[in-house]
Amino acid sequence: MADPEPLSSEATATLRALLAGSDPVSGALLAQIPHTRVVGKCGCGCVTVDLEVDRTAVAAAPSHDNPAVDAWYDAPHSAGVMIFTEGGYLSLLEIYSVSDEPITAWPDPRFIER
Repeated sequence: MADPEPLSSEATATLRALLAGSDPVSGALLAQIPHTRVVGKCGCGCVTVDLEVDRTAVAAAPSHDNPAVDAWYDAPHSAGVMIFTEGGYLSLLEIYSVSDEPITAWPDPRFIER
């Protein structure tokens, strides 16, 4: 990808749903969303995106495991979704399918099971 681009509204909604919670890591990562840009996309055709946060605009999250979040969708596809970080900053929003077909749209966040 030549230039960073804004997060789609669907990717933003997915991040917000995955990071819903009162813990300090979720709160810090949520605060990064407005300062996050897409800097790459998966080559398989799925909606997975590489992320970059303006580190001058927002603080890093406290130390945590990677992936920071790992959840599941049952509808309309059986799919997993994960948030990865690097140095306390959002770095990857990944979706994967149990089928051979790439998932080409973010599922409705209401169907996330954590």
